[in-house]
Amino acid sequence: MKLIFLGPPGAGKGTLAVRAVNVIGVPHISTGNIFRAAIAEQSELGRSVKAILDAGKLVDDETTIALVRERLARDDAQKGYILDGFPRTIPQAEALAGFSAVDKVINFDLSDTLVLERLGGRRTCRKCGANFHILFGKPKQNGICDSCGGELYIRDDDREEAIAKRLEVYREQTAPLIDYYRKKGLLVNVDAGPSPDAVLENFKTSLDIAG
Repeated sequence: MKLIFLGPPGAGKGTLAVRAVNVIGVPHISTGNIFRAAIAEQSELGRSVKAILDAGKLVDDETTIALVRERLARDDAQKGYILDGFPRTIPQAEALAGFSAVDKVINFDLSDTLVLERLGGRRTCRKCGANFHILFGKPKQNGICDSCGGELYIRDDDREEAIAKRLEVYREQTAPLIDYYRKKGLLVNVDAGPSPDAVLENFKTSLDIAG
């Protein structure tokens, strides 16, 4: 099953994708993780990507498409995948159609108010990248990752001014994908407001997945 997860920043696409992997048995492919790996390597591309993300903007289509095409060519993605963070624009969607045909596009709907609440409270581990939240998923020890003991911090793109910019960019560039995929008969809407367990059940129901 080849799926695309759409939705505004903070809608929980990454969290649901991790859980959905165990349900449908395909890899979760996050462009965010691909970008962060490039940043960690401190390559020229990584430095460029970091500057763009820190400003709350999107990485250019050409770079993103090349990275995703390379990832989907790997053996583990041949039977299916969950794309999280790609495509973000109509040109990206058209490029994807040229090298991989998706089965469904899941649109996780969330209000701007809830986006600000969720992202403003997110804390990320500097060491392993695990996410926590000061309201909904507190670490056992304040400021310390439960998984590896690393320091938790506020990502630059989770600060209020960056969140506002990300929402603006999403509305302008990514939201049109909803109409694009609706017209193709591929779009499935899922309310991202409830708890992760409820969202997972709604997701499974929407795709007629048992268990």
